[in-house]
Amino acid sequence: MTLYGFFSLLGGVGLFLYGMSMMSSGLREAAGNKLRSILERATSNRFAAVTVGVLVTLLIQSSSATDMMVISFVNSELMTLAQAIGVIMGANIGTTVTAQITAFNLGAYAPLILFTGAILYIFVKNNTTKHIGSIILGFGMLFFGISVVKSAITPLSQSAPFISFLSTLENPAVAVIFGVLFIALLQSSSSSVVIFQTFAIQGLISYDMTVYLVIGAAIGSVTPNLLASLTTNRNGKRTAVLNLLFNLIRAALMLLLITVFPLTDLIRSLTPGDIGHQVANTHTVFAILAVLLELPFADQIVRLSRLVVPVLPEENRAVEDRKLRYLVQTADLPSSVAIQQAKLELIRMGQMARNCLQKAADCFFTLDDQKADAVFETEDTIDILTDKIQNRLISFRSRNYAPQEVSILSQLLLVASDMERISDYAENIAEYEGEFKARKASLSDAAQEELRALAEASLRSIDYSLRIFEQEDFRSLAEAEALEQKVDDLQTEFINNHIQRLLNNECDPVGGVLFTDMVNDLERCSDHAINIAFALFEHDTSRSALSDRPAESLI
Repeated sequence: MTLYGFFSLLGGVGLFLYGMSMMSSGLREAAGNKLRSILERATSNRFAAVTVGVLVTLLIQSSSATDMMVISFVNSELMTLAQAIGVIMGANIGTTVTAQITAFNLGAYAPLILFTGAILYIFVKNNTTKHIGSIILGFGMLFFGISVVKSAITPLSQSAPFISFLSTLENPAVAVIFGVLFIALLQSSSSSVVIFQTFAIQGLISYDMTVYLVIGAAIGSVTPNLLASLTTNRNGKRTAVLNLLFNLIRAALMLLLITVFPLTDLIRSLTPGDIGHQVANTHTVFAILAVLLELPFADQIVRLSRLVVPVLPEENRAVEDRKLRYLVQTADLPSSVAIQQAKLELIRMGQMARNCLQKAADCFFTLDDQKADAVFETEDTIDILTDKIQNRLISFRSRNYAPQEVSILSQLLLVASDMERISDYAENIAEYEGEFKARKASLSDAAQEELRALAEASLRSIDYSLRIFEQEDFRSLAEAEALEQKVDDLQTEFINNHIQRLLNNECDPVGGVLFTDMVNDLERCSDHAINIAFALFEHDTSRSALSDRPAESLI
């Protein structure tokens, strides 16, 4: 092969990959958020989950993209591992459609497809039409890239070194390993199988060799997901392991089947003399058979993933924290009891939010990454609890409650939002810790002392407000307001002080930005705290006067 031919081969592969990417992006953009909503609605019915995986992957033409969305959903507790394995299995079927499409020789029509897509993408202003143009353009690039690859590899049939290399792949074990490594390098199972298909069509490799390459490709296809899972929590990692286990078992089953039964002869008989369709059909049949054989054992594969990535004691605690403890069976409860149960859930969540802020402040002052991770974990827990509590409260509003009770429910919904916002600000502060270290910022001792003082004042405001909410001791609202005002005053004072320090070059500008952001976040936490304190005040039946105790005594 000449240098020009080698560059042509690389260019054809690059054009094919870019076409796949462009077609996938266009499909995702055209579908909007529907794909995510479809995945989110994948139920515990495993057959429905498989169907969802097939459909979504058919739409976006990328099993890796589907699997990565699944990993993100499991990572954020929107999907369970039991649901995830069904979607992953379906994605493995959906991804085989690319080879089925490319089995048709449409290279001659690629220029016309490219021209049509370019006209729609460049000259039409309507977004939907532009997305369709992007899909058509990607489709054309895909086929044009295949044509370039075919032209580039034709001389390889006369290359003694290349033929010698391919002869080593006649060993099934070597072919499987090569398939794994090739896809791990290319990071696209669909693209790799199409390249193997093209080699087979050009007569460079036999059908039997391609079968083993396709089996190896299934294992190598999980590489992008394994890499993506490195930044996720342990459930996200288990999802990637699920995919790996499914494909390892799939490879073992297919190797067993083609050894024991004349499965490949049957596949060849479907399209005699058409090796392109034979390779595509092999890819599809293997994927469908793997799902049919493994789906009944999905629970066992999930358990095996938990053995590979063991469940830690803190994970069990997190799972328990994310469960509702009081709003469990509320169908037959009297309205007053149901509201009280909701309040108990909120008190528990409010304490979590308060502790989350305390952890965030500690992690900022100690620059401890482990404490920051604990903050992020707690914030995720609070987000999940907020959704569960608010959904349950909204369901109460459909019942025949008295107007005052409906009003209380509305206030409790707002309380849940206020508590969740406190945890959001805690997450911000934990992120500042990472920025502080990454950007090598510095703060003067005076600035750090002021941040500590403001954090303590904000936490005190939250503690006081949560106690008022829990005990409905509205005589203490004046003190709560005084604490909140104290935080406001400290915010103004400390920002003014810090501006002066910056002018005197006592703190660097990066530290100055982080200081201001943290001061503002702590003040906003206090604002949300006072909202919590006043939430049920209008519904206080006694309506006793506010306490006459001097507020200053608390400050």
